[in-house]
Amino acid sequence: MLFLNINSFRNKIYLILILIPLLLISDQLQAKETKLLILGDSLSAAYGLKQEQGWVSLLQDAWQSKDVNVVNAAISGETTDGALARLPRLLKQHEPTHIFVELGGNDGLQGHPVSKMRNNLEKIIQLSQSNEVTVILQQMQIPTNYGKRYTQMFTSSYAKLSEKYAVIMLPFFLENIALDKNLMQRDGIHPNAEAQIIIAKDMQKILGDIIFPSQNKNN
Repeated sequence: MLFLNINSFRNKIYLILILIPLLLISDQLQAKETKLLILGDSLSAAYGLKQEQGWVSLLQDAWQSKDVNVVNAAISGETTDGALARLPRLLKQHEPTHIFVELGGNDGLQGHPVSKMRNNLEKIIQLSQSNEVTVILQQMQIPTNYGKRYTQMFTSSYAKLSEKYAVIMLPFFLENIALDKNLMQRDGIHPNAEAQIIIAKDMQKILGDIIFPSQNKNN
């Protein structure tokens, strides 16, 4: 009888030792929250406005009821060079599940070689994907006064990268807003507070469809 009790006790111990690692793994999976990292320039950094007026902050406010954290790593004046240099630290620090790449505008405005910009964006995509981060690429646009050839090369770079790495590419979010002077700041480059609200609502829908595909899109 005592022998049977000892065996029963041992079996329970073995069961506990097996279950504990499984429970720990389950807790770790549940603890990994959805996190969206915004890697961009002044268009996402609320340039000329208070941070809470920017579309990224407004998006986070709109998603308060959702299990998602939006991290704004956008910096005014950022180029693909600077973003690529910062990315390893950002990935390690924040461990995002998704990354929204809004870069290239300053490269174009500064006349950087398109090949260099495209190569930087490619490395950003590769590094993100190697860390199992879903990449969302924002197509960028520059003024046409840089010449037809340069402008076409610049614009087509995003589509080529999107196709090569099976990355979701979003249309330029200022495409229509930039044409309305009432929605732009005096510099004619950056969206004003009213435009930020429009962008936030658009991105809530567009990014929401990507990040929460199985949830109610009206939330």
